[in-house]
Amino acid sequence: MQQPVNIPLAEKVRPQILSDIIGQTSLLGEGALLRNMIDSDEYSSFILWGPPGTGKTTITRLIEKNTRHGFRSFSAVLSKIQEVKELMEQASYLLRAEGRKTIVFVDEIHRFNKAQQDAFLPYVESGAIILFGATTENPSFEIISALLSRCHVFVLNPLQDEEIMEILRRALATLPQAYSFEEDALQALAVRSGGDARRSLNSLEMVCRSAGTRETIDVAFVLQAISQHSMFYDKNGEEHYNLISALHKSLRGSDPQAALYWLARMLESGEDPMYLVRRLARFASEDVGLADPNALLQAMAVKEAVHFLGMPEANNALAQLTVYLATAPKSNALYTAYNAAKKDALETSHHKVPLHIRNAPTRLMQDLGYGKDYQYSHDYQNSYSYQNYFPERMEERTYYTPSSFGFEKEIKKRLDWWEGLKKRQQAEKKTK
Repeated sequence: MQQPVNIPLAEKVRPQILSDIIGQTSLLGEGALLRNMIDSDEYSSFILWGPPGTGKTTITRLIEKNTRHGFRSFSAVLSKIQEVKELMEQASYLLRAEGRKTIVFVDEIHRFNKAQQDAFLPYVESGAIILFGATTENPSFEIISALLSRCHVFVLNPLQDEEIMEILRRALATLPQAYSFEEDALQALAVRSGGDARRSLNSLEMVCRSAGTRETIDVAFVLQAISQHSMFYDKNGEEHYNLISALHKSLRGSDPQAALYWLARMLESGEDPMYLVRRLARFASEDVGLADPNALLQAMAVKEAVHFLGMPEANNALAQLTVYLATAPKSNALYTAYNAAKKDALETSHHKVPLHIRNAPTRLMQDLGYGKDYQYSHDYQNSYSYQNYFPERMEERTYYTPSSFGFEKEIKKRLDWWEGLKKRQQAEKKTK
């Protein structure tokens, strides 16, 4: 049979036996659970979770090649759920008639919605199929809990630079023309692959195609050939949340240098600048709060700048806000105060507003006691007269306690002053 031409290099050098797989030793090393499954050809349902180019497809193809079980594969992108249901019915018949199980491999299983994933459950539970899934997305968010609880989750990590370089050296030996890569040139390819073997091989193929008759390839030529590489980012995937978490925690840790790095990673990958402004505005109230009341004002000003300037001109405004927030005094006193108040509110929503602090716009409401004995603060010395503002069935609470940083030091002075007036008036009432 004639081999197809123009097969991508990554496909040409795909490992054909388990021992040729480079990396993922925690899954494929001696004694590892997945390795034991493969060696014994006895499988439980599992999910392979990892970024692109880490070996998910290679592992499943080797299983398909060597298993005694029936094996069918689907792409969640290209296949309709009806096709999968028909296959599972066939698998059920095969189990009843011949006692054979069928392995069903679903690539990009996260692309099936929750209802579609439900279709697998009865067949997994009955043992008619052994489900293999592959996904680049976090299964905790993308796979329904009922299905996930019936599957092992094997995590594939990005390959190390040394492992990528070994893959590249093997690939070089298969090329029709001999190329001599300087060591730092191969390393440059490895580093820029981000742990993705397929990406590194595609880059190698592109470099060799550009080299023509050049035999020795140095790092300068490699960098020139792959200069238009795209950044590693998925605005809708887990990496999006990983990066915003890194930005938030760098800000909270008062590290403007790291915060600027994560900001640039997101912006230069095409992240929506308004999403970043929303997150930074949230940080201004959650982690800075009244330690620096100007933080939220700065965030609102940058929101307007992003609207007015657009990208990329607004990148400096976002950087300005990032540095401001990272270097601002930190306080989560408001954040913890609101959460404590929220907890009480949820537990005591049946408590009525005290009559004396209700408005009384009608005569009927006045007759019912609305607003009776309310003390209008401005009529008293220091514009203050103590009265209880909590529901009658609740004790007074203290939710907000200012920190000792920034402007909250001034707020603490004010609160202490008001508290002093309150205690004096309470003492005076007791003596009357």
